[in-house]
Amino acid sequence: MKTFNKNMILLIVLAVIIILPLFIKAGAEFGGADGMAEEAITEIVPEYEPWFEPLWEPPSGEIESLLFSLQAALGAGIIAYYFGYMKGKKDNKNAYNR
Repeated sequence: MKTFNKNMILLIVLAVIIILPLFIKAGAEFGGADGMAEEAITEIVPEYEPWFEPLWEPPSGEIESLLFSLQAALGAGIIAYYFGYMKGKKDNKNAYNR
């Protein structure tokens, strides 16, 4: 199978994985682990008070989402760079040994 066909199949599978939950759980509220942890802690120990306050809070939820997205993109970029670097290093080593 050609690389282009494999990549197209992977893109289609990726699109299905991303879109399918939106149809399966239509109307559901998607929340993060932070909110669920806060609810669980409040349920277990109602008088619990956080011992640490954040140094800075984003001015809005959109800014918080933006910063989270940037953090995820930066992490993905670093991982992709590492794998690309290691593949290039391996290809270079194989070309040198021939």
